[in-house]
Amino acid sequence: MSLDGLIEIDQALTLFINQFHTAASDRFWLFVSESSVWYPAYALIAGIFIWRLGWKRGLVAILTCVVMVVFMDQTSNLIKHTIARLRPCYTTSMIEGGLHYPELRGGFFGFFSGHSCNSFGFAICSWALLRADTRLKWRGYLCGALTWAALVGLSRIMMGKHYAGDVLVGAAYGLFFGYLIALLGRVVINKISPKPLSSAEGLTAQE
Repeated sequence: MSLDGLIEIDQALTLFINQFHTAASDRFWLFVSESSVWYPAYALIAGIFIWRLGWKRGLVAILTCVVMVVFMDQTSNLIKHTIARLRPCYTTSMIEGGLHYPELRGGFFGFFSGHSCNSFGFAICSWALLRADTRLKWRGYLCGALTWAALVGLSRIMMGKHYAGDVLVGAAYGLFFGYLIALLGRVVINKISPKPLSSAEGLTAQE
């Protein structure tokens, strides 16, 4: 399939998803899409790192997540301005096709979604770091974190800020590099404490 064909499919899929909106759903998607509302959740997860891994390993895990977010922000912005693909809310054919965008349009370029790569990157990175605590599988956490990331990504389509392809590419980018950065963090954690935590150490084990 040609690039033009993929673009047409991406545009059609975006308009199809974007059409399912109401005044109430707009408020919901605006809430989900606002990064600052999730700060308390990030603080809670930072506390869980300290609680489950001990303060040294926990601080390494927190720093790893910070590095991951900075990396995602910088590289996604670089790629956006390099590829320079207009957001759907700046594209005449999309607006004429009925695109709904209930907030300010923001920057011009949207490939790929920074919200999507950050949320999926954080989901997989934080899960992989929590897995340094081998007393739990953390499957429930991973399921919840990926669901949250998917909602964040979907909100960008519902806001008219990104094409579906922007969100999918951002998700793949975030999952790949989020996991890779987490593995680097795990190397440092293992150097601090080569032996995995065991149930005998107790939930508040410290180095």
